[in-house]
Amino acid sequence: MIGEALSGLRRNASMVISVVLVTFVSLTFVGAAMLMQLQITTMQDFWADRAQVQIFMCSSVSQVATCADGVATQEQIDAVQATLDSDALAPLISEVRFDTAEEAYQDALDLLGDEYEGLLTADQISATFWVNLVDQSQSDVITEAFSGADGVEEVQDQLQYLDPLFSALTVATYVAVGIAALMLVAAVLLISTTIRLSAYARRRELGIMRLVGASNRFIQTPFILEGVFAALIGSVLASLAVIAGVRFGVQEYLRSRVTFVATWVDYGDVALVIPVIIGIGVLLAAFSAGFAIRRWLRA
Repeated sequence: MIGEALSGLRRNASMVISVVLVTFVSLTFVGAAMLMQLQITTMQDFWADRAQVQIFMCSSVSQVATCADGVATQEQIDAVQATLDSDALAPLISEVRFDTAEEAYQDALDLLGDEYEGLLTADQISATFWVNLVDQSQSDVITEAFSGADGVEEVQDQLQYLDPLFSALTVATYVAVGIAALMLVAAVLLISTTIRLSAYARRRELGIMRLVGASNRFIQTPFILEGVFAALIGSVLASLAVIAGVRFGVQEYLRSRVTFVATWVDYGDVALVIPVIIGIGVLLAAFSAGFAIRRWLRA
């Protein structure tokens, strides 16, 4: 049966090459979509543990209604601290750090340079509470608790700044999945067509095999193996493309240029994706080839 399958591959070399290429392209998109989803999950987990909610107290240049009295007083700062320490919010918080206006002013000078020392004063910089949450998804609770409070200029959730990036990556994942689905449909149809043409070319041999009592399984198996062999080659090529993409695209290119992302997909993630790619390729080929040859034999 293996000999018959290899013979069929040689007879339909051009169609087999087409199957290999379509399978290769479609499964490469499948692998890319899986890796992109793993990257999104990795980034979300990484930043969820590190993102903070910032509570900016009023400064002398604040324009919001809650800062009508100017710089936040010590009583207002103590009120915010007391609310953070309350029984309602304390279980949600893992850590709180407070930077006074003077400390924030010094941090600003360290970032901008000493030449700004004459342009900025400490009262123009907001004293800030930096809040780490046990579960970052509950940041809305902190925002609601302090928005509109006297002496509080603004409450910011750092994770919200990354939402556009996550959304863009999710859209790219959907696009890759859509292209992969279309290409997989094309691969299934091409495999079915190839098997039918191969069966038609060997119709006399199949007729003789039926006359001498060969079972349908014995007749079908070489054709199924033809589709599986072609898809397996395409799957292996797609796996190599995924490895190359992680090696050169992620590890060498993106890691050195996108420095604010500390965690990237690696070869461990590739090891999870490759068996899925090969499994999808082999199963789809076996199913489409088996369906095609069964229909042809019934005809």
